[in-house]
Amino acid sequence: MEILVYLIPVSLFLGAVGLAAFLWSLKHRQYDDPEGDANRILGKDWDDRPKP
Repeated sequence: MEILVYLIPVSLFLGAVGLAAFLWSLKHRQYDDPEGDANRILGKDWDDRPKP
């Protein structure tokens, strides 16, 4: 039971770090077009090599 004194603050800290990383990604527009990429790879003109 004494280990809970350490585990609970560590887990709260890691949760806060994860939340901060998620909010940072929202602020820096990482999720602008989630459906566009999914639709582009389903098209017939999709190629796994970049065009020269």
